[in-house]
Amino acid sequence: MVVIGGGPVGLYATFYAGLRDMKVALIDAQDELGGQLVTLYPEKMVYDVGGFPGILAYDLAQNLVEQAKMFSPEIRVKEWADTLERTNDNMWVVKTDKGTALKAKTVLIAAGIGKITPSRLGAKGEVEYENKGVFYTVRRKKDFEGKRILIVGGGDSAVDWALTLAPIAKSVTLIHRRDQFRAHERSVKQLYQVATVYTWHELKEVEGDGNRVTRAVIFDNRTKEEKTLDVDAVIISIGHKGDLGNMLKWGLNMKGRDILVNAKMETNLPGVYASGDIANQEGAPKLALIAVGFGQAAIAVSVAKKYVDPNASLFAGHSSEMDKFKK
Repeated sequence: MVVIGGGPVGLYATFYAGLRDMKVALIDAQDELGGQLVTLYPEKMVYDVGGFPGILAYDLAQNLVEQAKMFSPEIRVKEWADTLERTNDNMWVVKTDKGTALKAKTVLIAAGIGKITPSRLGAKGEVEYENKGVFYTVRRKKDFEGKRILIVGGGDSAVDWALTLAPIAKSVTLIHRRDQFRAHERSVKQLYQVATVYTWHELKEVEGDGNRVTRAVIFDNRTKEEKTLDVDAVIISIGHKGDLGNMLKWGLNMKGRDILVNAKMETNLPGVYASGDIANQEGAPKLALIAVGFGQAAIAVSVAKKYVDPNASLFAGHSSEMDKFKK
């Protein structure tokens, strides 16, 4: 099986396919496995996954990665699943943007919202100082301890990061291009108590010494008056985009950005399945929950196992009764 997508659902599917004694290759376009857990909200708590009253998103991702690696799958990160082609011997070949060709009898698409890319402002110096002081999310809160932080944005994410980082940062300044916030009212009230807030302001330029950010130039979009702030980090929190690449050309039946599947998580292509946020299951409500994706992945893998080996059982029994775990 080739699993496309290294988020929580793809990671769990990789583990479960290994548990069913299937050879697995996992492809993910991001630079780190974990999907939205590490890209969008790594420092936030997740409360709706079974077995954890509450767990940090980044920690949950690392647990899932460890679990996925139990049966030694082939893992490829920073590779985009570009094409999906059927061969004459009824196999599937997934080709990536790096020239890799992976051939398998089955494919499970667990791509979530697609490759996650941050929305950029286009300010001078922004791209130059990416990961040198310019960030689009907070992967590890401790990296911002004692820093002078500028946050750009007016939604829940921007305001939440300001509230989260204020207790450990040297200072927090937040700018927003309007005077109305999209964040929760209570959070906005708290924001004014812990941070310096400039409404009607935008980021003009990020400056530094070539290795790290040292200053940021902001301006009032009404008067054009500029201010220069001494900063160590700029967090641009204006949203992210999901890119499905060429998936729309693969011949899948889709509804918008969703892949249509039946109760067995089968797509219209034989041997190709979908699970998680990208799957739209016929007759079932769509719930974008990790817990739902886990169940869908288990169903898809079980059906795929029987597709590969018609003599296999659809349900192999409970893992607590199996003796095939690899230590």
